[in-house]
Amino acid sequence: MISIQNLSMHFTGEDLFTDISFLIREKDRIGLVGKNGAGKTTLLKLICGLEQPSKGDVVVPQGVTIGYLPQEKNVNSPRTVLDEALSAFDEYHRLERESERLQQELADRTDYESQQYEKLIVRLNNLNDRLALLGGNSIEGEAERILVGLGFEHEDMLRPMREFSNGWQMRVELAKILLKKPNLLLLDEPTNHLDIESIQWLEGFLKSYYGAILMVSHDRAFLDNITIRTVEISNGKIYDYKVRYSDYVALREERVDMQRSAYENQQREIKNIEAFIERFRYKATKAKQVQSRVKLLEKMEEIEIDDIDSTAIHFKFPPAPHSGTVSLELNHVGKSYGDNVILKDINLLIPRGEKIAFVGRNGEGKSTLSKIICGVLDHEGEVKLGHEVKIGYYAQNQQDMLDMNKTVFETLDDVAVGEMRLKVKALLGSFLFRGDDIDKKVKVLSGGEKARLSLAKMLLFPTNLLVLDEPTNHLDMLSKDILKNALIQYDGTLIIVSHDRDFLQGLTNKVYEFRKPHIKEYIGDIYDFLEQKNLIHLKELELAAKQPKTVVSEPVSQNKLNYERKKQIDAKLRKVDKEIQRLETAIGKLETELSVQDVIMANPAEHPEVKVDNDWYWAYGKKKEELQALLDDWEEKQMEREEVMAEYEK
Repeated sequence: MISIQNLSMHFTGEDLFTDISFLIREKDRIGLVGKNGAGKTTLLKLICGLEQPSKGDVVVPQGVTIGYLPQEKNVNSPRTVLDEALSAFDEYHRLERESERLQQELADRTDYESQQYEKLIVRLNNLNDRLALLGGNSIEGEAERILVGLGFEHEDMLRPMREFSNGWQMRVELAKILLKKPNLLLLDEPTNHLDIESIQWLEGFLKSYYGAILMVSHDRAFLDNITIRTVEISNGKIYDYKVRYSDYVALREERVDMQRSAYENQQREIKNIEAFIERFRYKATKAKQVQSRVKLLEKMEEIEIDDIDSTAIHFKFPPAPHSGTVSLELNHVGKSYGDNVILKDINLLIPRGEKIAFVGRNGEGKSTLSKIICGVLDHEGEVKLGHEVKIGYYAQNQQDMLDMNKTVFETLDDVAVGEMRLKVKALLGSFLFRGDDIDKKVKVLSGGEKARLSLAKMLLFPTNLLVLDEPTNHLDMLSKDILKNALIQYDGTLIIVSHDRDFLQGLTNKVYEFRKPHIKEYIGDIYDFLEQKNLIHLKELELAAKQPKTVVSEPVSQNKLNYERKKQIDAKLRKVDKEIQRLETAIGKLETELSVQDVIMANPAEHPEVKVDNDWYWAYGKKKEELQALLDDWEEKQMEREEVMAEYEK
């Protein structure tokens, strides 16, 4: 359908990509991937004509339409939400007028056998097909259906666009593109402004979309659920895989391993050829062979190993200070803005070490409750922090709360205290701010760099209750994985607001769904929640079909576990967790002792105060054995914990 032919793009003397070619077919589902700065967004702009290539062509057949959703866009529309969405049908109205003109022209002509008359009929048929596809007879209903799917309420349709945040206005832009039904959808991070329910709705819509899709996304689950082909930009070249993202990752590793092996073989061959040339350079009897090998070297094309982007933040949260058994207690908490009740009569008891996800549609109160817990918003009811609880808060707009006129270094140095002031540069380095980067003004940083700086700032102060509101926004996949691993190892209490299912999976053990003005508890991680929610909805549908409409039926909650059974399971879990904590403390102590002994063993002469003899080596070996035994016990206890957690689901 669309052909990219020998495309090259140069920026400030550097090649983004050179002579790349591939084909986008009618119903392709393509994920466009590559490290940051590889040229993904630039390629999308080239395909839709917003930028011109340095060389090559993008061949778009006549009549093929393209819809492009950028990552960010300033909308500033004076219309209502519905009217702005309906502006997507400008094409429909234009085609409708052209159709009427062609019908009139055909009625006036009498040259029925002419080639021109036949061309007019073909053109009219094509127009009518396009009009039927756009569904003009039900455009308002279709617009409202898509807007509701993307999270808007019916009462939002007549509200002015200016009353909504930029994220919600971007949803309207996405709705407009979907309503236009282009032959090719180009989507640059389409889930950035969507909640879990809207993402699931968009997945369903895109799976059944009639045209082709080419998209960039850092949401691994979203890519896997939609795409069946992955195009990678690496080292200025294109690699085309006919598989979804997760399968592509494995194939890419195989490709790089093969390149590395071929490179090493080539280097050995080059070394042997150079040795032959050097050895026989001045022997007349070998002159012909030497010249042959010189020419062979000149013609040899050096194998390149594609650079897998392994640069990512690397850190771990400092140990959580000791606190009481209960981290947080909420009693009859509520929040209203005039007649708009956001939260009402919220009661929560969160024990130390709990890891909780707040999920639900945007505007249902997740961020509001996070701010109330952290003391940012006034509220009704009581919020009680446990003994010695210290909160670390990452707001959804955390990067906007930074001082734009400070440098990266000043942002941390001005708030660091004690010995942390000596570690500011090292901390910045672990978040990829190195060399001259630390002297950059915050205002020139990208969204991802601001997010990393905000996370680094959090680590200056040890906390035992982390409240994170959309911390993965602007982070690439590798950095998200590093953050997730750090949170899994974090030994404090965690409350996290996120719409990224892949990020949440396995991270939390409890989910609270927000449905304004109440919340509902689900035991398990995010996929357990989604599964339970679908089952509950099916039961509700069955009940609605069997009972009269006047009867209001309360569905049976999957989370109302028998009290005694739950108490027993909780007791088991506490016992296992206590044993795991004991083992981890012992393992950490032994690993520290062994690391000191490893240093001594590497350079005994530098440690004359230590007598390195047979007894010393024997003690070292016993510690190694003890460490392995502890690790085996720890693994068994982890499996036991998983079994206990599984009892919740029975």
